[in-house]
Amino acid sequence: MDRRAAAAHDACMENISLSFVAFVFALAGAVKGVTGLGLPTLSMALLGWSMAPAQAAALMLLPSLLTNLAQCVGPHARVLARRLWPLWLAMGIVAAFAPVPGLGASRSFAAGLLGAVLAAYGLWGLVKPALPRPGRRERWIAAGAGALSGLLTAATGVFVMPLVPFLQSMKLERDALVQALGLSFTLASLALAVRLEGLGSGLATEAWPLHAVAVAAAFAGLGAGASLRGLLRAATFQRALYAVFVMLGLALLAKAL
Repeated sequence: MDRRAAAAHDACMENISLSFVAFVFALAGAVKGVTGLGLPTLSMALLGWSMAPAQAAALMLLPSLLTNLAQCVGPHARVLARRLWPLWLAMGIVAAFAPVPGLGASRSFAAGLLGAVLAAYGLWGLVKPALPRPGRRERWIAAGAGALSGLLTAATGVFVMPLVPFLQSMKLERDALVQALGLSFTLASLALAVRLEGLGSGLATEAWPLHAVAVAAAFAGLGAGASLRGLLRAATFQRALYAVFVMLGLALLAKAL
């Protein structure tokens, strides 16, 4: 990280209160505890109001990576690797190295892209269109979905589109889908970390108090959300969450414009 980028990163981080970071990641962790996903998306949406998307992505990385690790464990890793390696390879290379604007662009441009992706993801979740199975062309479709997911990850720091719809179109058994999501999100987080380091927005040591609070709050929220899972109607909760993504996305897009 060069000196100028590091100074800008530190100045941005100093303006973010620990209490706000704790609130954002406790809430995002609770959502992940209930639904199994949503931590990076919700935390990026909320942090995007107070900081540049590149800094928000840097703060989101550790909580996302660490809370996803538990989802990576399971008996389906070998089968998933045989089917998903084109997705993972394309997504990782593009997310880490593709020369696309977004996180490294102006704050308003990056926030506008983030808002557009959040709104699209929310609308997709509300409509839930029936997607056909990939069939014989699964590897080629997986590679295309991975490349597009990598582009959007590089541009916005959010790695749900079209990754999540593609994985759901494969009609995996529930435990296999959870593990596939965990592995895919973990790889996307690592690729994003490489990109952010190249942009000068990596995990600066001066901001470790914020990172530590983010991780602790995310795990606290994760535990709370898991305990509430049986008390909430998952379908209703998810629809409300997708509606929130639409509203936050449109608000960020309007703010950027």
